[in-house]
Amino acid sequence: MKHGKNYNASAEKIEHLKLYDVNDALNLAVDSAKAKFDESIEIHVKLGVDPRNADQQVRGSVVLPNGTGKSKKVLVIAKGDKADIAKAEGADFVGAEEMIDKIMKENWLGFDACITTPDMMGLVGRVARVLGPRGLMPNPKSGTVTPDVAKAIKDIKAGKVEYRLDKFGIIHCIIGKKSFGVEKLRENFDTLMDAIIKAKPQAAKGQYIKSVSVASTMGPGIKVKF
Repeated sequence: MKHGKNYNASAEKIEHLKLYDVNDALNLAVDSAKAKFDESIEIHVKLGVDPRNADQQVRGSVVLPNGTGKSKKVLVIAKGDKADIAKAEGADFVGAEEMIDKIMKENWLGFDACITTPDMMGLVGRVARVLGPRGLMPNPKSGTVTPDVAKAIKDIKAGKVEYRLDKFGIIHCIIGKKSFGVEKLRENFDTLMDAIIKAKPQAAKGQYIKSVSVASTMGPGIKVKF
């Protein structure tokens, strides 16, 4: 794969077989973010679990202390008092059947998170095939299927992130922006890693954390000593 001159210049500063201290790795990730926009800083965690087994799934959510630097648009599927509460708490889109129809008929996905109340899950299930592959399907484990829609909205707006395994047993997550600086990124890094460690399945055997790396949106990966 061919890379641009900024990527190559950053890659030359990194020893690719070296495991860096967390702060040093984050410093390098920030330094390698040379794009004209405020690049995100990402974390990639390889776990020693088999994602094909249901009892070895790792999935959850956590509110990062410094947020992600990204404003998220929230859709709430609810009726009655819960819909009124969602509107008052600043949800970007609120509705029921009309929102499901909009997703089904118009392939509308103009939101970053979807929250629903337990009684509406039968309705939301109609669009599971659309939302699921995009990571937008509400789930009790991530706190997006809940009667407390107010708290769910506040958490997402405050910087709540969802982490989950991909088919290769890797978790990919944003922990902030280049502009945050290393101190805030480190706080977010520690919070996310603590959550992943606590989410270790009982069925997991052997080494749980296989590898950790950080990178900017357009920069090379940096291996972390963890």
